[in-house]
Amino acid sequence: MRCATLLCAAALTAATTLGGSTSPPVPDDPRLTAFYQQKITWGSCPTSHPAVMRCGTLAVPLDYAHPDRGTVELALSRIPATGPHRLGSLVLNYGGPGQSGAAGTAQRFARWQDLARSYDMVGFDPRGIAESSPISCDGALPLVGTEYMDATELLNATEAANRACESRTGPILHHVGTVDVARDMDVLRAALGESKLHYVGASYGTRIGAVYAAEFPRRVGRMVLDGVDTLAKPLTEQALDVVKGQQLAFEGFVAWCTAQPGCVFAGMEPKEAVRQTERLVTRLDEQPLRTAAGKEFTGQSLAFAIENSLYGTKSWPELARGLGLLERSGDLTVLADLAEPESDNEGAALTVVNCADYTDRGAGDAAAVQRKLDTLLPEFEKASPIFGRGELSETELCHGQGRADRFVADIDHPGAPPMLLVGVRNDPATPYAWTEETARRLGSAVVVDYEGHGHTGYPHSTCVKRYVDRFLLTGELPEGQGGSGDAAGNTVCPAEEVNAKGE
Repeated sequence: MRCATLLCAAALTAATTLGGSTSPPVPDDPRLTAFYQQKITWGSCPTSHPAVMRCGTLAVPLDYAHPDRGTVELALSRIPATGPHRLGSLVLNYGGPGQSGAAGTAQRFARWQDLARSYDMVGFDPRGIAESSPISCDGALPLVGTEYMDATELLNATEAANRACESRTGPILHHVGTVDVARDMDVLRAALGESKLHYVGASYGTRIGAVYAAEFPRRVGRMVLDGVDTLAKPLTEQALDVVKGQQLAFEGFVAWCTAQPGCVFAGMEPKEAVRQTERLVTRLDEQPLRTAAGKEFTGQSLAFAIENSLYGTKSWPELARGLGLLERSGDLTVLADLAEPESDNEGAALTVVNCADYTDRGAGDAAAVQRKLDTLLPEFEKASPIFGRGELSETELCHGQGRADRFVADIDHPGAPPMLLVGVRNDPATPYAWTEETARRLGSAVVVDYEGHGHTGYPHSTCVKRYVDRFLLTGELPEGQGGSGDAAGNTVCPAEEVNAKGE
């Protein structure tokens, strides 16, 4: 692949030992030298963070094509390595787009203790996220969890959201694409004193990692991509894949619930439990209820509540309780909480960053959009009567937004060293097929196939954790010996049993 970015062809000027170098690679463009020569000043963190953590900031260019036109200050956090044999810094991203890496690392402090004996664990808020010049759309985004099958209504809502984003957010709004975030990570790598980037990215974080590998293949260290994003599919195809993944994940929840005494679907045939939920979604779309706060609760609200509960099995008992309360007494207390949208920044970032990456943002007037929705609706509803409508309406959220960034969607064998990819068979957000698709594009990737449930594998599987930790600590990649191995030669981690508590 030919790289055309300012930083892509930067020469390696130092040794590339695992532990880093006193002279990390510098950029070709002299205008970026000052950014690459920064030293991070680590100080105290908010009181909500564990006491041992340290926090800091990093300045990056607002616009890499014009680095003299302002900067963005990225929020950072670090768990210092505790053991005597430090391997370097391990940079973390938890996905979204919209998840904080700085606060998120504090929240996941216990998760990283094994690796923190050897690595400084470094979280960062990507540009436009959390404490790094956050995008704000005054609550107008996200538009998810709402049924917009009328194109005029959908486009009016999207136009209003675009105006709100423009008025509430500064210049950062047009500089939040993944290519810019990958460039920021290379500045961060240099500021940490590392000649190679060691990285764990989850969900959307895998897109960042894959773009980094394409932009800076010779600077990739030990890289793990967990819950792998697609790199090339148009938004409509992505949405249909996600609908199918959500349906598969929900059927996993239903199979568990029907076998649990006292669960809302206890003793039912799983297929009938799914049909019962489909009928409930239809009924609530036709006759919405009101929450205690006076908000309308439709079938799409219910679908969103279910979707939010499928990211980990620990959420299953709460979803079951909410469905039971609704069925028995019309009580929406639990489901209304589960259906609450993300914060203004999280919801806005989810849409704005995705729209910055993909050029197929929709075109035409309301009549053309209506024809598109009407044509696609049967296919989406066939894939899932529960999730199809809501996901279809989201495919038009980029309509009317400004130019798309140059997203590296044609990544193909970027020349980076072998990396580890983790895919989950019943993932509701990043379907397993995307893992193998991305592995083929990256060329040197090795896949761990987790046969269980949830979004991403590392938090949900001791088997996945074992392979990931071993790779990060020793550089050893699995060779298909983790179970039966699948037809592609991937390492298989079997599903872990889910008990009555969802654990």
